[in-house]
Amino acid sequence: MVKALTFKGDKKVKKRKRVEVEDKFGDASENVTKEAIEDEPPTDVHDDSWVTAEATGDLIGPVIFVLPSDPPTCIACDTTGKVFSSALENLVDDNPATAEPHDVRQVFVANRVAGTETFSFKGHHGNYLRCDKYGILSADSEAADSLSSFLAIPTADTTGTFQIRTIRDTFITIKPSQSSNSSALPELRGDAESTTFNTTLRIRMQARFKPKIKASKEKTASEKISRKQLEDAAGRRLEDDEVRKLKRAKREGDYHEALLLIKVKNKHDKYS
Repeated sequence: MVKALTFKGDKKVKKRKRVEVEDKFGDASENVTKEAIEDEPPTDVHDDSWVTAEATGDLIGPVIFVLPSDPPTCIACDTTGKVFSSALENLVDDNPATAEPHDVRQVFVANRVAGTETFSFKGHHGNYLRCDKYGILSADSEAADSLSSFLAIPTADTTGTFQIRTIRDTFITIKPSQSSNSSALPELRGDAESTTFNTTLRIRMQARFKPKIKASKEKTASEKISRKQLEDAAGRRLEDDEVRKLKRAKREGDYHEALLLIKVKNKHDKYS
């Protein structure tokens, strides 16, 4: 089950009246409080960190679509299924590459459609992002269908960005607002016939779902070994330099060879 989304700086609140509610991503329901879903911080300190997706294989779990607009905005949807551009507030030095969501409406859950190269993107209210034949985006579909399948194509000359293609081979794009207000947010469409700067989206995702980061954490965990474990493996107490040598070998991948040398040396010392 996907945990409820929380943001940095959220305050933990006391649980109150218990009610049946659907979790943030619509995957399951459980008997918890509304306050716990909205405000309780994750137990894992890394749950609230966001990174840039670099390849289609990264796209899994909560994501935000950062639009090529000024000021920086992202795709959002409300409970009625309306899709719109939403201003981003959590930025470092106004850099879109550091964007993090501050509103649950800005978050979608990415999943690969079984047996295909396409993805579905589920909104916070449990319905799917889709694009109709007129290029109008909505998030009002309770089930994933052909209109809610998208292909994420890495942009060749801009690392960390994607072109999001619909089932009709058109692309999600932004169009400048027709309002005379210079700070007006851009319009979102899904009818661009070719890729341009306006179709180039950056996808930010939760770090704990990124395959490279997960693999790195697993590798780091596997490389950690205590002195007691080393001495148990060697069959005797070890000198400090032997411990350092074995730990370095563990990191570099030749641990078993180094351990064998120490065992052989131990036998030689015993019979010398």
